Amino acid sequence: MILLDGKATAAAMREELKKEVDALAPKAGRAPGLAVILVGEDPASQVYVRNKERACEGAGIRSEAFRMSAETSQADLEELIRTLNGRADIDGILLQLPLPAGLDSQRCLELIDPAKDVDGFHPVNMGKLTLGLPGFRPCTPAGVMTLLERYNLSPAGKKAVVLGRSNIVGKPLALMLGASGPFANATVTVCHSRTPDLAAQCREADFLFVAIGRAKFVTADMVKPGAVVIDVGINRTEDGLTGDVDYAPVSEIASAITPVPGGIGPMTIAQLLVNTVQSWKGRCGV
Repeated sequence: MILLDGKATAAAMREELKKEVDALAPKAGRAPGLAVILVGEDPASQVYVRNKERACEGAGIRSEAFRMSAETSQADLEELIRTLNGRADIDGILLQLPLPAGLDSQRCLELIDPAKDVDGFHPVNMGKLTLGLPGFRPCTPAGVMTLLERYNLSPAGKKAVVLGRSNIVGKPLALMLGASGPFANATVTVCHSRTPDLAAQCREADFLFVAIGRAKFVTADMVKPGAVVIDVGINRTEDGLTGDVDYAPVSEIASAITPVPGGIGPMTIAQLLVNTVQSWKGRCGV
């Protein structure tokens, strides 16, 4: 069984980006710049933002955090986004979700300049993904695809089952897996809560991707022996952090599996850095 170590892979990616940034920064005249907007005091969001700030530092990216109170108005938040859209030294804008009640997250996401949408959530970038055009890809599914490539695990010609249909993970991941390319070209089935005999669908998967937000939902009897299992879920339980897959028994029959924590989480942040550097290179012409 191969343990797909997202933490180590993400660390290697940060080192590669740091070398690239160091080499290109003199020509660009500045380092890449990422703006992170955090509204409210959500504990999980606070942790995510700190992790992203540390990751930026390791990759040579200048991060600038904008921490706003939970009482921030929609108008003030939108004004900040417009200001950041206009700043030449900002290559990426990340709006940390969820927002406090009363704020319209979709409206804010659509206000971000698509050329600075390093989260890949803007309808323009989602549309480019659908059409197979170049653009920013959502960080979590893009991180999944990168991890497969780094471990030389190609789903081409294989059956891939995506458990979950969210706009953040399930839908874009299904599109990426079904696209053309050496680490795509899968035959993709998207499953969700209304799928009849969900376990039977999962058992047919050569590659099983789980992103439904239910701790240890996928059990060993739902997994095909020798399958590659990618657990995107992260759940806070009394026993600590756990994924959507019942890791111990599933790891005994899978050919490769991601741990939680230390699997897709670090890859998501690494892909955010990749997108930011991509934006910087394009904007600075380097």
